[in-house]
Amino acid sequence: MNPVLPHAQLDWDDQGRPRSRVFDDVYFSDQSGLEETRYVFIEQNRLSERFAALSAGEKLVIGETGFGTGLNFLCAWQLFEQQAVAGARLHFISVEKYPLSPADLQRALALWPELKSFAEPLLAQYVAIHQGFQRLVLDHGRVTLTLLIGDALEQLPQLDAQVDAWFLDGFAPAKNPEMWTAELFAELARLAAPGSTISTFTSTGWVRRLLNAAGFKMRRTPGIGHKWEILRGAFVAWPAETPAPPAVKTWFARPPQRPSERHALVIGAGLAGCASAASLAARGWQVSLLERHADLAQEASGNPQGVLYLKLSAHGTALSQMIVSGFGHTRRLLEHLQRGHDWDDCGVLQLAFDAKEAERQAKLTAAFATDLLHPLDRLQAQAIAGIDLEHGGLFYPEGGWVHPPALCRWQATHPQVQLLAHREVLQLRKVGPLWQAWDGETLLASAPVVILAGAAQIKQFAQSADLPLKRIRGQITRLAQTPQSQSLSTVVCAEGYVAPARLGEHTLGASFDFKSDDLTPTTAEHLGNLDMLKDISPDLVERLHIAELDPEHLQGRAAFRCTSPDYLPIVGPLADSKAFNQAYGALAKDARQVPDTPCPWLEGLYVNSGHGSRGLITAPLSGELLAAWLENEPLPLPRSVAEACHPNRFALRQLIRGKA
Repeated sequence: MNPVLPHAQLDWDDQGRPRSRVFDDVYFSDQSGLEETRYVFIEQNRLSERFAALSAGEKLVIGETGFGTGLNFLCAWQLFEQQAVAGARLHFISVEKYPLSPADLQRALALWPELKSFAEPLLAQYVAIHQGFQRLVLDHGRVTLTLLIGDALEQLPQLDAQVDAWFLDGFAPAKNPEMWTAELFAELARLAAPGSTISTFTSTGWVRRLLNAAGFKMRRTPGIGHKWEILRGAFVAWPAETPAPPAVKTWFARPPQRPSERHALVIGAGLAGCASAASLAARGWQVSLLERHADLAQEASGNPQGVLYLKLSAHGTALSQMIVSGFGHTRRLLEHLQRGHDWDDCGVLQLAFDAKEAERQAKLTAAFATDLLHPLDRLQAQAIAGIDLEHGGLFYPEGGWVHPPALCRWQATHPQVQLLAHREVLQLRKVGPLWQAWDGETLLASAPVVILAGAAQIKQFAQSADLPLKRIRGQITRLAQTPQSQSLSTVVCAEGYVAPARLGEHTLGASFDFKSDDLTPTTAEHLGNLDMLKDISPDLVERLHIAELDPEHLQGRAAFRCTSPDYLPIVGPLADSKAFNQAYGALAKDARQVPDTPCPWLEGLYVNSGHGSRGLITAPLSGELLAAWLENEPLPLPRSVAEACHPNRFALRQLIRGKA
């Protein structure tokens, strides 16, 4: 992972307009930024007529180089709102190396009072914007903004999308030549949908020539304000003399089928199931959410408090990228819930409790921005936590705790989602275009699409029996708040965690048991949790009067986490395992072979599972990833991360190792 990128460094002129210190350039025209945006980007890409031509269920994808103040995005959203029918959707993807801080963005957008009704929801969701892919869901899912935070030539090659219109809006070529290179224009061409349009405020000759060489047919057109000319064009074809970009391997390619009826069954109403249901419902799908219990969030998603804890790697692994993107997405969703009752962004403090952990934290400090995490010495940590501590550590200021059932309930109350409780699916059958969910002799429901989100329970189905999911029992302990423990003001973690009280109770946990199948809470594990609390803070042990508690009467609950061998979730379309091994058997002899045999998909069958103890962070974004597979949308994660989460990865590894 590259060194951390700060927020944009701005100066403000006497009219209150921002200017980049790094590039010594303005963010928009000093005459009329709004008029220039509408003329250069909206009009030249014919967005008014294209938005009006969309039908319900259709989408238009805009790509942009340089998000800046978000002015172009807000203008496009405003026009989309005016022109597009209900049920149409706008995807806006923008790359930005130096994102504005929330305060600077608010100050810049205050210059355009006519955009206030669009700027306000953007600002409300503009939290936890960190390195990599960050998805913002606006207007109940009608508008999706995906920010790619980082260098354009690092972020765009990871994007999997088909872009209908390009806005080229980096700082001027003379000020920021890195945003106007042949390599970058080749990425725009790779991502261009057939007939994609493009426009930019510059008319510089070498920019036009490089765009033409990349496969765009560009022409100069009259400018606006002090710009005599600007450029607009369309994608014609990939240049014959340029090697084509590598094709996606067939076992990771998008399934070609698109169900005619937008109806899905989601099996399991925990975090993964509710997130999957909400993402599809936002796209106009009817969702039947089948749950074997009496209500949603009854298993691992039913704990009173879960922690938004980011277990990161300094090496930019797929899991680490997933966690940073997923954390941001979840944090933005939580803004819809009741702070203090359903969640609290009180921060998370990870103690440096031994030399190995201190070394790990030092590497993370060097790899990530201070607004995501920063080190605290022991006295600073005590001041933030409100209790005495033995160690300093890493502080995640945007972290905190969540009441998982509240998030599940908010997602499942979408009008397009129907919760079907007391429905235990024991078997799946494919009859014609429909999947049928059966409970013994009873047909529970049917639809062309099924999403398996029931944690390790999904191994009972023949179609998903080969997925290497394992259950890990975890037990939490509930401790009554005392007047002295009220001072605890942040989540504190060592081997376990303790959270500030919710409704008069602290949550303490959680144990790890790989062997037990019994969900009855045990005194032994309560005592183990209390030992972890001693490692966190002997002071808090005293404040909670632990010595006076009877271990036999401690309250808590146990549930099964569900994890995969590589600790990444399992998210995506399922293939027929026997046919997969036959189709790609050549890989057992030579792993470098890339057979172009189409993948034998189990048409309409998808999975969202294996989230382990990170479900709060990875499950909601995985719902968006599944929806992108199903709707042929831009992926909300880098292509490499989506492949690392793909169900086919295990069958592929088995083949290559000769174990299939």
